[in-house]
Order: sequence, then C-alpha cells, then structure tokens
Amino acid sequence: MKEDLLHYLWQYKLFYTNNLKTTDGANLDIVLVGKSNTNSGPDFFNAQLRINKQLWAGNVEIHLKSSDWYVHHHEVDSNYDNVILHVVWEHDIAVFTRDNVEIPTLELQQLVSRDLLTSYYKLFSKQQKWINCGHDIVDVNEFVFNNWKSRLYFERLEQKALLIEELLVVSNNNWEAILFILLAKNFGLKTNATAFFEMAQQIDISIIRKEATQVFNLESLFFGQLGMLNEASENTYFNQLKKEYNYQLKKYKLPRPDRSEVEYFRLRPSNFPTIRISQLANLYSSRQNLFAELMHLKTLDEFYKYLSVSVSEFWKTHYTFEKESPKRNKKLTKSFIDLLLINTIIPLKFVYLKQHDKLDQTVFMKLIQQLKPEKNSVIANFLKLKINAENAFDTQALLQLKRNYCEKKKCLQCAVGNFLLKN
Repeated sequence: MKEDLLHYLWQYKLFYTNNLKTTDGANLDIVLVGKSNTNSGPDFFNAQLRINKQLWAGNVEIHLKSSDWYVHHHEVDSNYDNVILHVVWEHDIAVFTRDNVEIPTLELQQLVSRDLLTSYYKLFSKQQKWINCGHDIVDVNEFVFNNWKSRLYFERLEQKALLIEELLVVSNNNWEAILFILLAKNFGLKTNATAFFEMAQQIDISIIRKEATQVFNLESLFFGQLGMLNEASENTYFNQLKKEYNYQLKKYKLPRPDRSEVEYFRLRPSNFPTIRISQLANLYSSRQNLFAELMHLKTLDEFYKYLSVSVSEFWKTHYTFEKESPKRNKKLTKSFIDLLLINTIIPLKFVYLKQHDKLDQTVFMKLIQQLKPEKNSVIANFLKLKINAENAFDTQALLQLKRNYCEKKKCLQCAVGNFLLKN
C-alpha cells in the first residue's frame, strides 16, 4: 500500500460513500474533495465537507497511518492549521492541531472494494514486466486510449516547447536563431546532438547570413567550430576549409574549440557528421528566410520539396576527408526530413503559433499523422503487446507514455492505469 493510492481514492471518491462516518462516529458527507496539491502543505486544498450537518471548508491531509501526522511534525506546522479532515488507511491514534483541537479522521481500509485493491496490487506487482500494465493494456477501451494518446502527444509537444521558450529568452525572441540551433542539434542526431547544439549556440545568426552566399564558407565555419579542422591533413579541401576558418575565427572573434567532440562510432556513413554538416550548410546557403518559409508550409509534400538539399561537390565523392568513395548525391531523405519535422519544425511552429494566438491543434494532428511511425526499441516493445503504431502521432504518444508514466510508475495519473483499476 502506497500513499499515492490513497490520494487517488480520495480524488475520485473510489470508496463506499454512503453513510460515511468519522472514526469518532460523526456523520460525514463529502461535498468537494478539493484541489490536489503537489507542493508543500496539505494534500488537497479547498475541500468542502458536512460533519453532522455542519458545513466545513478547508484542507484535507492524507496518510497511511494517523500517527504519520506526528512523524511529519504537522502538529507544529502552521500550514496545517486549516486541515478539516485527516484521511488515512489505518487509524492508530487521534491527531491534534497546534491549538490542541482534534482533527476528524476518515479511515478507508474498510471502505474500498476488494476488486479495486486486487487490480491495484496486480498493476504494481513486482513481476518482471516491461511496463506495469503489459498484460492488460491491449484490453483498454479504444475510445479511452485514443483520447489519452492525443493528450500524450500535446503533452510531449509542451515539453519540447520548454527548450524553445528558454532559447527565446536567451536570443531575445530571435526565431531564426532558434531554428538554426535546433536544426543543428537534430542534424547531429542522437550521437552528435550535443556537439552540434553547442556549435550552433556559438555562431550568431547574423554570421550565418553573411557567410551563406557561399556554401564553402558555411562548411568551413561549421567544421571549424566543431573542432573538426584542428588536426593536420594533406587533403587539399581540408586545408582550404582550415584556411578560411582561421580567417573567420579572427573576423568574428569566435571561441576556438580545443578538440573535436564529434563521433562516428556505430553511425552509418550517410549519418557521418561530415555529411550532415555539408547538408546543413547547403540548406542555409540555398534557402533564404528559412524560418518564415517553414512556418508558411503546410503539407508534407511541400516540406519534402523545400528541404530536399544535397551535399557540396567534395562530399558527393567522400564520407571523410581522407578517403574517396563512389559518387552519390546524398540528398536529405524523406525519413530524415520526418525527424526534422517531429523534433524541430512542428514543435517550433507549435510555440510560434501559440504565442501569436493562432494555434489550431487540428493542423498539427493532420501533419503528424501523415508521417511514418518511428522505429525504435520502445515502439517495438509496444508492438509485442499488440499496441500498433500507424504513424508518428502514435509513436510520439507512446514514447511519452513510456518515459513519463510507465518508467516513473505514474499509473494512477495515466488513463490506461485508471481504466484498468476502475474496470
């Protein structure tokens, strides 16, 4: 038995409420359970109760045992002076306020359905399960689950918005600068996201605009600021980039990186940082007013066409500076553009429209549902539980479910857990 179950029982009144009595025999009628408080102080604010027909308004505190009141030293804390009811699983001692007034107590252990308790213990059993509801999630009502996925998706968007809002403050609401930083982070993929993100933060967007007339200049700037031009090389293109970067370094007074932090380990050649940097440089060299134009696009085909950029000539025949390879165009693939949409463009558009009071959730739903489902271990495990993912909306919702609810054992705050407990 955990205290969060008692919070859950009280919040949704999941106990027998007819003829309720306090531990001292007073008649109890719950008018309002109050508002849940996740900060310090009583667990529920602004509850309303009738005790022996007298209406009371105040707060409710919840514990496993009555004696926990003293364990937590509430008897000397003024925050608990307005507690009008103590809700406990087991009543083992009377409790009093600082003014030595006894607080009415409601004991729940005889008022809760055995079936609900059985479902709770089953859900939180210590059997080795990937997620607590692994055996039963497939039985959740489809309408309930679909509504929950919608909430999960927009909850995930709100979390991604937090970084964007932080960057807005730092950049003084420069949307173009934020777009560049986030695009760079995503071009780095998971392996090099941090290195690319830090590189982009060091380069002012005004510098990007000045150097964008030549893709070579952007490549030298990006490679150099990543520390990828620090070593000696006999490659002609490498040394040309290095010479240009040393000029840019002095011109813009950039911080010189000590060493390169980029990784190649376990990356496919098409995802090498060299290729991704050239594609990013070509995107900014060939597209003007990138932020405004991306915010204007609506259909998936428009995004695919607009973001279809390749690498510069040198990288068509190379994956690294030293070794030549068969010639390939190396355009951004649709699957990579999908990732840019999921992780950068849609979240950025979400925040932008929200701040300008133009947010229409159906627009985002329509776009995200056109994208193919992501492939990763989390989605693969859901598929094993017969939870299908038809598009990126489903996969984003399932990722949010796993990471923010399943992994944190927040089943009582989850619509899936709620459904299984109540049914």
